[in-house]
Amino acid sequence: MNRRARSHRVDLRALARSAMIERDLLPEFSSAAMAELVKIQNAAAERTGEIRDLTRLLWASIDNDDSRDLDQGDCG
Repeated sequence: MNRRARSHRVDLRALARSAMIERDLLPEFSSAAMAELVKIQNAAAERTGEIRDLTRLLWASIDNDDSRDLDQGDCG
């Protein structure tokens, strides 16, 4: 990766971090969350048959506060 690309990546990370903080989101996992992660030994087992496998989907997003998508009812 060239120097310019690294510079842009750093800028985007800084912008994303700043945007998260401005919206009261935590840009890093808490130490408590990381401690829980260390305890995980195996993948979760499905017990009720209600879990849907979404791994075939290409991506997911979290909407902005001002977005109006089809699932928000008042768009169109």
